[in-house]
Amino acid sequence: MYPVVDEPGGGSLSDPLTQVIGHRVHEARRRLRLPIRELAEQTGISKGMLSKIENAQVSPSLATLARLAVGLQVPVTSLFRGFEEEHDAVFTRAGEGPTMVGQGRRTGHHYEQLGTLRGSRRRMVPVLVTLSERAEVFPLFQHAGVEMLYMLDGVMVYQYGAASYRMGVGDTLQFDGDIPHGPLELVELPIRFLSITVDGERPAEP
Repeated sequence: MYPVVDEPGGGSLSDPLTQVIGHRVHEARRRLRLPIRELAEQTGISKGMLSKIENAQVSPSLATLARLAVGLQVPVTSLFRGFEEEHDAVFTRAGEGPTMVGQGRRTGHHYEQLGTLRGSRRRMVPVLVTLSERAEVFPLFQHAGVEMLYMLDGVMVYQYGAASYRMGVGDTLQFDGDIPHGPLELVELPIRFLSITVDGERPAEP
């Protein structure tokens, strides 16, 4: 039997981690159909403290989380489940994505990255491509991963290996990035298309 503890508050309703822990504790207790009174007796955590934890009004210590995990018959790590996923969400407002620059970028050719996750979760790179001039010949690109194009405006002929595809609004093209590809002819300007590269080692150059 644990001695009864009642911790000082350390979290707030605006603390995402505190909210996730509170939700997971409540969820596990409801699954066991365990009244707060019984959980308090099993863990040595006061009923008032348990209520505050479940309502995200206090951030419990690691020692308290360990007691809760035993009483709820779950791994400690399960009480954090969902925090990383929520924290990883990337929101990019229209027109505010970073412009991609480098070799091959020209006047009238605009590449806007629409946000991407970081670290090991960076498996997808979405780019909004706008082409407003047809003056230059396009190089062909190659990169790791697979790519999908979705036409938003205009008409173009897109080359993939030895094949070419006339693409208009609403058309989609999917292909392996390691095969040479790129716009072959800009038919109707301006042209806008969404390029999404998945599992690539670096952002594609559409």
